[in-house]
Amino acid sequence: MTATLETIGLYRTFGALVVADHIDFRLEKGARHALIGPNGAGKTTFINLLTGRLRPSAGQVLLNGVDITFDRPAARVKAGIGRTFQINALFNDLTVLDNVCLSIAERTGASRLMLKPAYRHGEIVDEAMALLYALHIHDVCDRFVSDLPYGKQRLVEIAIALGLRPSVLLLDEPAAGVPSHESHVIFDVLEEFPKDISILFIEHDMDLVFRFAERITVLAGGATLVEGTPDEIRENQIVRDVYLGESHG
Repeated sequence: MTATLETIGLYRTFGALVVADHIDFRLEKGARHALIGPNGAGKTTFINLLTGRLRPSAGQVLLNGVDITFDRPAARVKAGIGRTFQINALFNDLTVLDNVCLSIAERTGASRLMLKPAYRHGEIVDEAMALLYALHIHDVCDRFVSDLPYGKQRLVEIAIALGLRPSVLLLDEPAAGVPSHESHVIFDVLEEFPKDISILFIEHDMDLVFRFAERITVLAGGATLVEGTPDEIRENQIVRDVYLGESHG
């Protein structure tokens, strides 16, 4: 079975510092896969290698069996890789609807033809509103992003990524900065996503990881420490010693 996204011997150095140490990884179609590890483990670096923001020193990145190792980030987006960031990257002085419309317009090529604001293009607005309804933020469509609480801003960022119609969605700490009593809302929404979108996410809240992930990869020192199901990771003594501690025993 061909993985949706795969790395083979992915390796990256910054001078003498190895930040990705021959990582072999498979993201299966429809997966809900978590990437965890201590600070400095190389998690965001790995995501940057997948999206093309960094180029590997050696190894390969495959998307649906096609080698994209040296494709630029824009080409990877068009091929089906969507991504959110640890700190959100939004147009704060635009409305929620306009942010999502711009993403859709970029995907369809309409952004190069636009002579009027995005919200006046009916088909784009309809698609954007459908995403906002799916993410339960349609009620704030006309508000400026800067006026929203941080949790809703993270959902807007996910809507923007979905506007690109990715087959793979990479989420770098989607609940980062969100109050703990609200962070579950983001994962409630993610649980409703169709299985034709494969999700790889970085998250430090282990309760969220064990609730949402079907498979977990643990990184340490830029290398894969262990991979398995949530139960296997929970019971792995090495992981407990290095990362989880005994509170998840």
